[in-house]
Amino acid sequence: MVAKITSPHSIKRALNYNEQKVLKGNAECIYSGNYLKDASELDFHEKLNRFKDLIDLNERAQKTNTLHISLNFSAGENLDKEKLIMIANSYMEKIGFGKQPYLVYEHHDAGHPHIHIVTTNIEADGKRINTYNIGRNQSEKARKEIEEKFELQKANGKIKNESAKIQAVDVQKVLYGNSETKRAITNVLDAVINQYKYTSLAELNAILKQYNVIADRGKEDGITYNSKGLLFKVLDENGKKVGVPIKASSIYSQPILSNLEKKFEENEIKRQPDKQKLKIALDIHLVKNPRSLDELIKALQKENIHVVLRQNDKGLIYGVTFIDTRTKSVFNGSDLGKQYSAAALQEKLSKNNQQTNDNKETITATKQKTSKEEKRENGQETKKEKTEVRTIYKEDLLQLMMKQERNEARMPHQLLQKKKRKKKRNLGL
Repeated sequence: MVAKITSPHSIKRALNYNEQKVLKGNAECIYSGNYLKDASELDFHEKLNRFKDLIDLNERAQKTNTLHISLNFSAGENLDKEKLIMIANSYMEKIGFGKQPYLVYEHHDAGHPHIHIVTTNIEADGKRINTYNIGRNQSEKARKEIEEKFELQKANGKIKNESAKIQAVDVQKVLYGNSETKRAITNVLDAVINQYKYTSLAELNAILKQYNVIADRGKEDGITYNSKGLLFKVLDENGKKVGVPIKASSIYSQPILSNLEKKFEENEIKRQPDKQKLKIALDIHLVKNPRSLDELIKALQKENIHVVLRQNDKGLIYGVTFIDTRTKSVFNGSDLGKQYSAAALQEKLSKNNQQTNDNKETITATKQKTSKEEKRENGQETKKEKTEVRTIYKEDLLQLMMKQERNEARMPHQLLQKKKRKKKRNLGL
């Protein structure tokens, strides 16, 4: 089980988010905790007024009075409504909200079972329940105990990783209408905006484009741009904007420009410890002298570092952004140092390529020279060998002749004389 807690500025907005899902058939309110009526008997105003009656008791907590909780389970777990309600009740009790009014919604619009719980932290006496580090302390302890009690898959391993995965927008599905587009974009934004550390809209878009989404301010002379508005659009496989644009202000998490700008400032500090780790990874691969950007990009991809190149209309590269999914940090090359800028990297890789070609030419020339020298030496040795053979042949022939003369000198005179033929006698027969 994976638990996520957010603190929206408005109880009405949190309630509206879930009720809109119910109207579209994507969710169902399955339980009402500490209400006088069952969930099926409550209308929207009755649900809302129960919360507002408590919130009005504390005027100082007008912006920190709501908790929106989601409990996520593994896709392979088969959980019926009764068990989901039991899990929700146990969780609320363990985090200290058992006596608070709360509503439990079962959602059907994701690939895994999950429920949403809406509640307030203002008690009946007007005091506010302290929620500082509630996710790290009370919620984490409750999660582990509930996993054991209800025999759920533990979040320490596979299920936690599955829940953290971000699904890219399916372009074919979202083309059918506004609701599909908004749902798909919202799922991506909910994961990216809070997980990654980016410091500009360009850096945020570098991440969003990996999931077929882009944040667009419109033309500089347009109404949207001048009013500091922001639209989110879906990208097709060619990077072109398709489907219905969604206003940032219409999305529950409120990823409007002013809120994102606050994130930019926070992330500038948060990502600093990750800078050195990324630089070390880049240096390790650059020292291997890759010959092209493609070769470098593929090598970094294996290290879970994604490279996004910025190009103009003519295809010329003018910028590079590194998305380090290991630390969830995003850096422009120039932010890491001049040597990591697009221009510097292209210059270095070009030199590497030229040096490689020069080395190849040098090796080829050396081989050719060595081959010629070997042939020349082999030729000289052959001539020398032939000369020596002829010399040896002449010397041997001379020695043979002289040996024959010496042998003849030693022989008796009688043996040297030629034998006379005997004449046949004519007997006169």
